[in-house]
Amino acid sequence: MRDQLRTGAAIFNDGHFHAAHDAWEDSWLDLESGSDDERLLHGLIQYSAAVFHAREHNWDGAVGLAESGGEYLAALPTDYRDLRLDPIRAELARLASDPELVERRRPVPIEHEGTAPGLADLAVEPTAIAAVVLAEAFGYDPEPVDRARTYAERDLAAGEDDSQFITLLFDFVREDEHRGIIYQRLTDHVGRRRAREEDVDGLF
Repeated sequence: MRDQLRTGAAIFNDGHFHAAHDAWEDSWLDLESGSDDERLLHGLIQYSAAVFHAREHNWDGAVGLAESGGEYLAALPTDYRDLRLDPIRAELARLASDPELVERRRPVPIEHEGTAPGLADLAVEPTAIAAVVLAEAFGYDPEPVDRARTYAERDLAAGEDDSQFITLLFDFVREDEHRGIIYQRLTDHVGRRRAREEDVDGLF
């Protein structure tokens, strides 16, 4: 869960508010309703959704989400899961009373393990998670990116720190201006790797 938390925080902090919840949603759906972890992720999802709806001028929706998000986070320790929750709770309260706040300044960032991470701060596994989330958010087919994530994890486990898949995932997440070109390169590499695997399978 640590990687998912950090990934969602970085996506949110870099301004992709609607996409952030996708980093948390699968983990959240697997949790027992009402557990501390479930309430944490539910609150973070509501926070990202409240900000998104406020930026879309859906004031009533933003207020409702901010109110419920604050309720989910209310009883958790302030440093639960190495997150700073007090600033988030305070921001949710402000959004609930003044959703137009988002037009005057950026929302309070999500701090994790002592910093407010951005996409450029993520290690390999959180970057791989972010790549799949952002692919879908930006309208790319996420399947090749998810496959690249699998290959990157296999290469890393085999000691191949210089794996091309790792490099491409980092580039896809971090290089906004060249994301389309990087996606094409990534897709090509995935296709070649898959073809080699199928050739080997055909020998047996």
